[in-house]
Amino acid sequence: MASQRLTRINEEIRREIAEIIRTEIKDPAVQDTMISVVAVDTTNDLKTAKVYISVLQDNKKQDVMAALTKAQGYIRREVARRINLRNTPEFLFRLDESIERGMQMSKMISDVMNK
Repeated sequence: MASQRLTRINEEIRREIAEIIRTEIKDPAVQDTMISVVAVDTTNDLKTAKVYISVLQDNKKQDVMAALTKAQGYIRREVARRINLRNTPEFLFRLDESIERGMQMSKMISDVMNK
């Protein structure tokens, strides 16, 4: 279980990364795609953080993940500038498909209810 401090740090990092992706990443794969930062999971020593990204367009998932990995250094610098932490974690971007699975489940339930 994450401490209350770590939970606040995770949420602040999530908010800042979402803002950076939305406004400052100029890669066309990122700009033209619906991207959501679902969660951030930081280790206790603040050395690394897994950033869970949801991409709602199937055909652009790999392009978006490649663009975010390429921009990882820039995103880390911006987060360090915006959030006052002793150590800014290294970000590991992971694809999160939970939103898509939820939409599929809702569609399946709706289909069953309409029959």
